[in-house]
Amino acid sequence: MHFTFMTVFKILQAHEWATLRAEGRIEGAPIDVTDGYVHLSTAGQVAETAARHFAGQDDLFLLGLDDAPLGDALKWEPSRGGALFPHLYRELRLSDVQWAQPLPLIDGVHRFPAGLGI
Repeated sequence: MHFTFMTVFKILQAHEWATLRAEGRIEGAPIDVTDGYVHLSTAGQVAETAARHFAGQDDLFLLGLDDAPLGDALKWEPSRGGALFPHLYRELRLSDVQWAQPLPLIDGVHRFPAGLGI
């Protein structure tokens, strides 16, 4: 059997990323805790997520997660304009993170790592 994984993304502030690395899990950013799930984005959504919710913020990290291992805890639900967004209905675990890269703010725009299709 062959599984196809889609990468989904999470943007965290540096201190949140440090907590995740130190504790092995995090409930998410304050908005995630308020909403009851961890907000994630697809490659086609993450730049707009950064612009809308992290405008002008530096010291961010972009995390890549494979969606399939998240199992039933990952729900695709309508959000902005009816687009389906991935929401994780459990804590974010360090073991979920396939990779993490800084998301620098250059001239007021977040610069995403090359090769991600973002």
